[in-house]
Amino acid sequence: MHFIPLFIYFQKKRKKNMPNSDNVYLKKARYGKDLVHLLRVYKEENIQHCTELTVKLLLEGDIETSYTKANNSVVVTTDTCKNTINILAKKSPHVDNIEIFAQEITEHILRQYTHISAAFVDIIKHRWSRLIVDGQAHPYAFHRDGEDVQTTHVEHYRAGNQIHITSGLDRLLVLKTTGSTFYNFLVDQYTTLEPTWDRIFSTMINCKWTFHPKQQPALQQIDYKAIHAAIKQITCDIFAKDDSASVQATLYMMQQHILSTFPEIAEVSYALPNKHYVGIDLSKFNINNKGKHTTLFHPQADPSGLITATAARKESKL
Repeated sequence: MHFIPLFIYFQKKRKKNMPNSDNVYLKKARYGKDLVHLLRVYKEENIQHCTELTVKLLLEGDIETSYTKANNSVVVTTDTCKNTINILAKKSPHVDNIEIFAQEITEHILRQYTHISAAFVDIIKHRWSRLIVDGQAHPYAFHRDGEDVQTTHVEHYRAGNQIHITSGLDRLLVLKTTGSTFYNFLVDQYTTLEPTWDRIFSTMINCKWTFHPKQQPALQQIDYKAIHAAIKQITCDIFAKDDSASVQATLYMMQQHILSTFPEIAEVSYALPNKHYVGIDLSKFNINNKGKHTTLFHPQADPSGLITATAARKESKL
């Protein structure tokens, strides 16, 4: 009796079940590990710092045969991707600086695996702020004082050692109870919206900015943390101070300030969904809650307006 090795048996069985693929080719492929969660603690005598991240790492390169020929010899396992992220987080002094940490990951991947031509890292940095106890910042106790997050997306290509970085601010919920108008808009037979000279303005801010592509030494010198903080401050200041004629006008003012402040940034995008608050009709109870007397509102979950735009410097236009 002849015994067929198990792997040969399964290969033959698989080929038998394969469809005809003469007109099919693998156009693009990436794989890796998503939703890698970690909390990094740094200890400096009596002071401790913590950073919580969610990381995604994807690889691209000479991996086609793992899809088309069932050849796993070219696969850097997704488990290895997870371990790489965790080990580098343990060793790195830069986990809190997510653009730098992302570059450390991509640099390791391209150095370690010669058949990988590009690495892609997405990082979400979650908020932890120090608790104030007895009027002082506590050395090792923290709280989450908001759901907004910092983000970065880093693409690192072996060819030319090209690195592209887009960072962002997301889930920043803001609201102001006045200082916003909306009138003189286009009206046709389908328009029911009434013009208003005083309204609530609320939105969940999603802002992304792309840095000018540079070689890695120059990209390592950018103060990414300071830029994150400044863009959040610019966004909040203009939101609060602008006597808004529209979400569009306020959004563009934010973009102008960011691009004039940071020459390192090539373009900046915002996505601002309108969080509508509608005055509640109390007329059945002989209570006036209309016009200038509107002080009670119903938060409207949906539908919501969505205002988006990307602004760039004129010299970067093709």
